[in-house]
Amino acid sequence: MDAIHLEDLAFYAFHGLHPEEARLGQRFHVDLTCWLDLSKAAASDEYADTVCYGTLTKAIEKTVTESRFYLIERLAGAIADAVLGVDGRIERVRVRVHKPGAPLPIASGRVSVEILRDRPAR
Repeated sequence: MDAIHLEDLAFYAFHGLHPEEARLGQRFHVDLTCWLDLSKAAASDEYADTVCYGTLTKAIEKTVTESRFYLIERLAGAIADAVLGVDGRIERVRVRVHKPGAPLPIASGRVSVEILRDRPAR
């Protein structure tokens, strides 16, 4: 299966359990992989035969910046739902949300959540 990757998309948003996360906000990074058949686009070189990267990015941006979630697990699920809604040709999506400023009880470390979702059978 073919794939489109969008990596290290950065957004400032207000997700998290703690009141200061809702008040101050922080940066979130998103990696996305969409699986779909790109054979037509590869043969035709026509824009209409692929999924618009800008449209995918805008769907992610809207989800990250216009909603508030306590958990990045829920944020990742909402991004997956939004991306699957962008174009019916997308069969599977993998979303990884990185929260570099996650409150950890140690001096250094990173947190991310990754989910994989398939388009529901029609």
